[in-house]
Amino acid sequence: MNRIVIMLFVALATVSTKGAETRRWIRSNAISPDGTKIAFVYHGDIFVVSSNGGVAKQITSNPAYDTSPAWSKDGKFIAFSSDRLGGFDVYLTSCNGGTPKRLTTHSAGEMVEAFLPDGRILYRSYYMPTAEDGVFPGQFTQVYSVDTAASRPKKFSELFMSNISVNAKGEVLYQDRKGMEDTWRKHHTSPVTRDIWLTNLDPKKRTYKKLSDYAGECRNPQWAPDGRSYYYLEESSGSLNVWKRNIDGSGKKQITFFKKNPVRYLSVSETGRMSFSYNGDLYTMCEGEEPKLLDMNIVSDNTHDDHVVETIRSGGLGGLSVSKDEKLIAFCARGEVYVTTPDYETSKRITNTTEAEANVSISPDGKTLVYDSERNGVWGIYKTTMPRKDDDNFVYARELKEEPLVVGKEACFAPVFSPDGKKVAYWANRSELRVYDMASKTSRTVLPGKDNYSYTDFDLFFEWSPNSKYLLASYMGDGGWNNTDVALVYADGSKVVNLTESGYNDGRAHWALGGKAVVFSSERDGYRNHGSWGTQRDVYAMFLDQEAYDRFNMSKEERERYDAAKKKAEEDKKKKSDDKDAKDKKSDKKDNKKDSKKDKNSKGKKSLKSDAVNDSVKARKDSVEDVKLLLDGREDRIVRLTLASSFLGDFVLTADGNKIYYIAQYSTTSDLHVRNLEDGSDRIAVPDFGFARFAISANGKNVYAGGRKIRKVSLDNGNQKFIEVKADCDYSISKENAYIFEHVVNLLKDKFYRADMGGVDWNYYAENYRKFVKDIDNKYDMAEMMSEMLGELNASHTGARYGGKGADLPTASLGAFYDEDYDGAGLKIKEILKKGPLDFIGCKIKEGDIITKINGKPIEKNKDYFPLLAGLAGKHTLLTLTNAKGKGEYEQDVKPVSGGAERQLLYNRWLKKREDMVEKYSGGKVGYVHVRSMDAPSFRKVFSRVLGKLRNKEALVVDIRNNGGGWLHNDLGVLLSGKLFATYEPRGQFMGNDPYTRWTKPSAVVMSQNDYSNAHGFPYMYKTLGLGKLVGAPMAGTMTAVWWETQYDGELVVGVPEVAVKDLQGNYLENQTLNPDVEVIPTPEQVLNDDDVQVKRAVDLLLGK
Repeated sequence: MNRIVIMLFVALATVSTKGAETRRWIRSNAISPDGTKIAFVYHGDIFVVSSNGGVAKQITSNPAYDTSPAWSKDGKFIAFSSDRLGGFDVYLTSCNGGTPKRLTTHSAGEMVEAFLPDGRILYRSYYMPTAEDGVFPGQFTQVYSVDTAASRPKKFSELFMSNISVNAKGEVLYQDRKGMEDTWRKHHTSPVTRDIWLTNLDPKKRTYKKLSDYAGECRNPQWAPDGRSYYYLEESSGSLNVWKRNIDGSGKKQITFFKKNPVRYLSVSETGRMSFSYNGDLYTMCEGEEPKLLDMNIVSDNTHDDHVVETIRSGGLGGLSVSKDEKLIAFCARGEVYVTTPDYETSKRITNTTEAEANVSISPDGKTLVYDSERNGVWGIYKTTMPRKDDDNFVYARELKEEPLVVGKEACFAPVFSPDGKKVAYWANRSELRVYDMASKTSRTVLPGKDNYSYTDFDLFFEWSPNSKYLLASYMGDGGWNNTDVALVYADGSKVVNLTESGYNDGRAHWALGGKAVVFSSERDGYRNHGSWGTQRDVYAMFLDQEAYDRFNMSKEERERYDAAKKKAEEDKKKKSDDKDAKDKKSDKKDNKKDSKKDKNSKGKKSLKSDAVNDSVKARKDSVEDVKLLLDGREDRIVRLTLASSFLGDFVLTADGNKIYYIAQYSTTSDLHVRNLEDGSDRIAVPDFGFARFAISANGKNVYAGGRKIRKVSLDNGNQKFIEVKADCDYSISKENAYIFEHVVNLLKDKFYRADMGGVDWNYYAENYRKFVKDIDNKYDMAEMMSEMLGELNASHTGARYGGKGADLPTASLGAFYDEDYDGAGLKIKEILKKGPLDFIGCKIKEGDIITKINGKPIEKNKDYFPLLAGLAGKHTLLTLTNAKGKGEYEQDVKPVSGGAERQLLYNRWLKKREDMVEKYSGGKVGYVHVRSMDAPSFRKVFSRVLGKLRNKEALVVDIRNNGGGWLHNDLGVLLSGKLFATYEPRGQFMGNDPYTRWTKPSAVVMSQNDYSNAHGFPYMYKTLGLGKLVGAPMAGTMTAVWWETQYDGELVVGVPEVAVKDLQGNYLENQTLNPDVEVIPTPEQVLNDDDVQVKRAVDLLLGK
């Protein structure tokens, strides 16, 4: 959204611990080594306060978000992370404040962990793995160190480590991460919960020992002063509390005894004094004492402006409605209703609420707007009119009147006026279609809620017929969630007809040819996706009138002759009717003369007969043909309109039925196409049009679309006209956050997969976290606070996300491993990634060479070189190199790639190494495939390799480790479930097996703790159906479908786990651990040495070892 933003004020705020109804949200605290001071994060800035309380001093003051403070060993400096330049970098400042010094520059994002004894700072990020390890590339961060002089960062750990604590002996405690689960999830006892480990500083002599043994969460370890015991957080008491134990496992005891809410951000000083966050407040204590709420005043320079004024000109313009005369356009932007005119940029704001409005409809006479709004925690339908009779256009109306239309305890949204203006259709309870009668002010259900399931709000469709008697609507029916249809719904509620009944997914539909046909989308002829989404579709027409169908199938010549004959017949009929009307008028005049002579008082009055005649003439002029629908045999009157399947957007058939306009993505852009159905030609009318829903003009001559801009497209020639908008908008960030919070609370209450909220006291947690909303002034804290609340549900696929804006100039990559032992100037190349920026025909660069300059700028010894690669992805870049001895300088032009592209190269390398491992381990008898994601591209690669290169192998290893899910379990199950029943052998020559599209030999699935969602569903199915053995680590139960809803601020995203799967015993797979048949959990040492013991064991199992 392009915005002109006006900042209104900067305030100085003082917040006290006591006497405030609004609770503070204090996070990420760290106590100083001597235990006298505590650094903490509040409002995205760093503060320092005495551990005895008092006035907290603001150390940083910046509109950016500062977080993760860590004290230097001498207590003089604080390192922290900040996104003040887009991505998070490491900064250093005095404990008394001052100008921070930037220490890191990579765009990947760096989060501070701790200071080392030598003064270097540990932080988490992801740059590049080592060449020797077997860690799956790119999913979890690594640990690096940087000195206070901002020298070149050094890798500290290839393995994920967080909450790092280092004692005087150089021993390191850390918290691991095994899988993709949300950081703030609570109450689960599963294979993916965090554990605490012990290691040491020297990477070449490093050993690893797991210290925790509780099946739930164990995290945030901190050394005790004796260096032989440690404090940490454990959830065995029902909530995360502080515990203590010795590193040999003895002496375990609980230190705090909080209920209901978790302890977070435990920090322990060298004196044993602790600080931590509990339910938004800062506490301190020593072992043996009661936790003490720190009594302090926070005086802050509030640089986060609450009131924002914007002028919206583009972006996020949706929910369009166009008046019958096309002089008014209504739309929604940033949760408000606006109106504008097609000819001028003048726009008017209709609503001014904190809550969201999403869909709007204009009455046929242009005098009423109906729209939905989520107020008081529930979606309702409201109407706005113009009370002044001389106001004829909402854009220029001097007065507006809003009234509730359908507002109650049920969610009601997406209202649309009927063409005759007498009714409004809408969705109630998200999936029940109702019709509201404007005269009687009553609603009736026309399509029961059981016949649909609304996965995301506003995902179901309906459309009025031209005569206002019927609606087309989404239709699931009984058990048809995965192959939805289009229904014909009678507006009086008398009947529902499943029009399509195809067994494929049939989608959005429009009336066409004056109600004589229906155009709809379907995947029945499309490129079939194996992952349930992304299937290519076509537009089809179903004719509900035999004459319309016959005419459509005529040749151009036949149609012209038919139309001419029909036109002549209609003209003859009209002439006959006009002659009758003229005769009636003449007769009426005679009657009026007679009547005037009989009654002088009737002078100047028209007879009732005259009125009736005139009304009859006007009615014929404005009437809509009352089409009688022919439903029998409709399946034989379906015609495919698009020339080729595509990733399809909206579409419209022209009024004469000669052209179809549709949005399609055949390559990288979504274009507006027009196909001439007479000559079969297809062309792009508007390139890069973007996916958007059409609002079709009443006369069928134009369509309007929102998105980046509001566009008007002529259906006569395909020309596009931009409609300029100037929409003023002002809002309060704090009020917006409050609305988003309530929206999320109610959304989860309505759609969480268990109606009982899993036994969680949801009302308590909503009330508890509601207290913090007014105190939060940024999206990072808002996301973390809501994640804490959502984490109480003990469910996968939830939590809140906010990604920030990211770096303006992302750091590019050269696709090479560098020698980490090399200590000279430049970068010494250890290995070049295949098919990367340094691997192409004619490239002179060799492994062992040293890159000395990038675009003429030298890479100095021990100096940070990442700034030299900022923004260079895809750009010609000149490298200067020498050989390993520093001689033979030469230049090479290359094109660096993005970090994401490099991770793909790393994945290809990781995959090739495992293919080679299996080939070696099995002596060529066993094949290997990795399912990277539960989607169609992954399946096609697996299918191709299994039935191509590997078809003659004796057995197959199917590796699903590090798979984040999707929807592929059924396709994989079918592929691996083949049972040989025949062979093809003409004249004794073996040609193949039957079934030839399935694997018919033994297989084994390798699984890990880092599998999620549908990557849990597939091995569950594989084991349940007895297709083979599971090998690897136990897996958390996460087979649940989610809606990741972007909030109307366009920044926060919230997960709603709403469709859960049950086994045949009636138990949810969610939170049901899946154990392998053969358990193999690799040690950190094995992972770092790329000793893939899980794959080895799977091979041995298939070979009978």
